[in-house]
Amino acid sequence: MNLGSIEITFCGHATFALKTEAGKQWMIDPWLEQNPACPTRLKNPQKVDTLLITHPHFDHIGDALRLANKHDATAIGIYETVAWLQKKGVKKIVGFNKGGTIEHEGIKVTMTHAVHSCGIADGDDILYGGEAAGYVVTFENGLRLYHAGDTAVFSDMKLIGELYHPDVVCLPIGDHYTMDPAQGALAVRMLGSKVVIPMHYGTFPALSGTPERLRALTQDIAGLQIIDLKPGETLARELERLVPA
Repeated sequence: MNLGSIEITFCGHATFALKTEAGKQWMIDPWLEQNPACPTRLKNPQKVDTLLITHPHFDHIGDALRLANKHDATAIGIYETVAWLQKKGVKKIVGFNKGGTIEHEGIKVTMTHAVHSCGIADGDDILYGGEAAGYVVTFENGLRLYHAGDTAVFSDMKLIGELYHPDVVCLPIGDHYTMDPAQGALAVRMLGSKVVIPMHYGTFPALSGTPERLRALTQDIAGLQIIDLKPGETLARELERLVPA
């Protein structure tokens, strides 16, 4: 697997910018302008081809309309969420559902389950947004990235591990709104990935889980790498070392 051309940049909270092997720019859960963890230099990306949305809470969809309209980007997500974005003016959408796989720009995306709420704040109303989800993203060269979205731990993570064998896992650990490090440690064991990037922690005081605690609870797992990416940092060439060929 030639991994050197793929880049995974942590923008803070649960937002990741992905550069694909073909040079396409994807973003998972676009929340930049009002994201206190996002570095200033990342708040206005020069190019966005595709937006991948796990669920429509403000801290995951806050910049979806702005970026989709500015860059003519395609919004991908569960049907009800992207239908709402289309109603708000997004021209290109791909709606699908859990268990389904779509292919877009040479990348395969499989929607997985997540245990979380999914309301859309639209003015003073809270609208039905489908259900919260996670994604297994399979790049052109075969690298598999699992972004769990906002979720509690759930037993079917073992099935996700058995079915898709994710190479890299982005896992929420902050507690309060998602799983904490203790649940995260169980998730790591079920998923079986040796590369885990903690997310959705530290942005607000309530998100008190830490990568250090997750690392302490998983220190017995041989070969496990907890990659504590700081906002603005990128995994690229390091993937060659971290992910077995």
